[in-house]
Amino acid sequence: MREVTAPAVALTEEPELRGAAIGHAALAVPATTIPNAPIAERLGVDEGWIEQRTGIRERRALLDDERLTDLAAEAGALAIASSGIPADEFDLLIVATTTQDEVTPNTAPLVAGILGMPDAAPIDVGAACTAFVSALQVTSAQLESGRARKALVIGADCIHRYLDPDDRRTAALFGDGAGAVVMTAASEGRMGPIVLGSESAIDMIRIKRGGTLEMQGHETFVNAVARISEVTLRVIARAGLTLDDVDLFVYHQANSRIIAAVGEKLGLPSERVVDCIANYGNTSAASIPIALAEAEAEGRLKPGMRVLAGAFGAGFTWGGALMEWGLDDAA
Repeated sequence: MREVTAPAVALTEEPELRGAAIGHAALAVPATTIPNAPIAERLGVDEGWIEQRTGIRERRALLDDERLTDLAAEAGALAIASSGIPADEFDLLIVATTTQDEVTPNTAPLVAGILGMPDAAPIDVGAACTAFVSALQVTSAQLESGRARKALVIGADCIHRYLDPDDRRTAALFGDGAGAVVMTAASEGRMGPIVLGSESAIDMIRIKRGGTLEMQGHETFVNAVARISEVTLRVIARAGLTLDDVDLFVYHQANSRIIAAVGEKLGLPSERVVDCIANYGNTSAASIPIALAEAEAEGRLKPGMRVLAGAFGAGFTWGGALMEWGLDDAA
């Protein structure tokens, strides 16, 4: 019997590992502004009490006929325009969100359609308030492995529509918003270590299907301060750096008291810690890219700066990411 030999298959070389770069932050928020006064009146408290406990003066909220998808697309369009990269050149689109408009379809493919990104692989990432850091992990891996070259990363949430307006623990905390950044494959790595973690704590922060947000405030506060501080030190240690080597700390904007407590615990100068929650409230997965956009617009965030982002959210989930801000000129 004649032996049949299979033809040789030419194996392609492993893709060369690349760096990943990040820059061009942008934000979009709803037109509707809700100040503290009507919330305070409904809850029977002084409006100054809300700002004192949270650092929040106002928040934005989507109306019933407005969609999170459109808000995410608006932030994405602004980031793309800032980068100068044509929308149809992007090959990856990741949307970090917990509050997509429908159970299905997901947000990313809808945003891709709005923005004219036919070749961008659309992926939603859900990890509550930590979702944007999780999205940075996924995107960095795709760019560094060579599976993608140009990516748009959006954080977008509309938690405000899931609030119980009579719940003192949550009614004044959350707002709606979206933020976006552009990431590209780079000649040198601009993304440093990213550390993610989780703990099963289902009863601490939860929205049951068809329900409103439930949160154990004190327990969440204590865990948030501990975990964000811990993950900051783990990221720094993995990078072989010290806290003094970081130019700007951009933490999840959950509550000014949490941000201040983390800064105090780590001994961080307040001028190196971003706190922009006053005008937005807690925007969940959108809060870090919104804070990046605010810092960039104010001139506090410039190319070449070393930035550490950290977040904590329901699950519990937490994460930290180190990055050098700015895209390659050739991006």
